Amino acid sequence: MSLEKQIAIEESLKQAFDEQELKNRISEEDFKMYLSSKEEVSFQKGEVIFEDGEFPKGVFIIEKGTAKLSKCGVYGKDHILRFIKEGDMIGYRSLLCGEKFQAKAEAMTEIDARFIPTTTFQHLLEVDPKISYSMMQKFAYELGESANTVAFLAQKTVRERLAEILILLEQKLGSDPEGFIQISLTREEIANLIGTATESAIRLISEFKTDKLIEVDGRNIKILNREKLIKLGHVSI
Repeated sequence: MSLEKQIAIEESLKQAFDEQELKNRISEEDFKMYLSSKEEVSFQKGEVIFEDGEFPKGVFIIEKGTAKLSKCGVYGKDHILRFIKEGDMIGYRSLLCGEKFQAKAEAMTEIDARFIPTTTFQHLLEVDPKISYSMMQKFAYELGESANTVAFLAQKTVRERLAEILILLEQKLGSDPEGFIQISLTREEIANLIGTATESAIRLISEFKTDKLIEVDGRNIKILNREKLIKLGHVSI
């Protein structure tokens, strides 16, 4: 999916849950019910938002910060599924399926979030077509992303996967004023994302740095040659 379409879907979800717009779309009684049940919650860096296997009690809309979803593999190693940034939502899939969480959500920075309990969230889906439609778009987008992930791991070399993941992280999370991608990842986490050993990830990052494709400052990475990375990773923008 193009970056423009991705941004449009994210903006649609953000607008759907904007409280002023929500107040104008639903009845006064429904809006009062929403206000009385929703909570403002915070998490520190490294704190677990919800655990794999826990039964969902509601959904979280990230107001500030970045989180990650991960799944523990058969050998006890976490596999990062995706990152969640400001304006995004987590917890809805398991809630709507009526099953336990299939992944762990963890704060990668300080997080401020809006928690909407299950009954309130389900009621909003019933009474507000804009919320229902934006959630359908989100499901469709993430289904496509899942298919892309399968192809990503099966068809590309590790070098190509690193190039692509750096481009996608910059697109998804943005850059700070100095141009560094707005997330600090350990070499193990990067290896996890591209499906390789930590040693291989360290070697590839060093090669990318030598080739002046990226700049590295500790755990922070800045893309120096975007066009070459796009070409190397066969990324569709």
